Amino acid sequence: MSDLQRLETWLAPLLAKLSPAEQRVLSRQLAQRLRRGNQANMAAQQGPDGQAWEPRKHRSRDRAGKLRQGPMFRKLRTVRHLKAIGQGNEAVVAFVGRTAAIARVHHYGLRDQVAADGASYQYPARPLLGVSDAQINELLDAVLDHLSHF
Repeated sequence: MSDLQRLETWLAPLLAKLSPAEQRVLSRQLAQRLRRGNQANMAAQQGPDGQAWEPRKHRSRDRAGKLRQGPMFRKLRTVRHLKAIGQGNEAVVAFVGRTAAIARVHHYGLRDQVAADGASYQYPARPLLGVSDAQINELLDAVLDHLSHF
């Protein structure tokens, strides 16, 4: 049995005693913490396990003639694209809209077209979303802190 399943069986009776409104508040807080952790991983150019992503394929210049600089997925990690949803008894962090399709290709390392009528490219897997052991401990602390106020 994984640590997450043990945690769930231990916390389920405690969380069931919360009102639906309190469950929503807690799940929203947990989702926001998860989002912040995943945003920090993306900013550090690493997966949830701490392993660095494969660097961007070097092209000499982008379309505007400038050298491409900076970290990958700068806009993808913004609140506009990476949503934290807390509803009822679940906390969800997900990409929305067209961004979800782009994130899926990069997360799993799938083949996709670079441009609408362009060549296809096999992207390396760069895990964007996930939960590390440190984040699990942080979430547990947040749940216990929330429950201690009652």
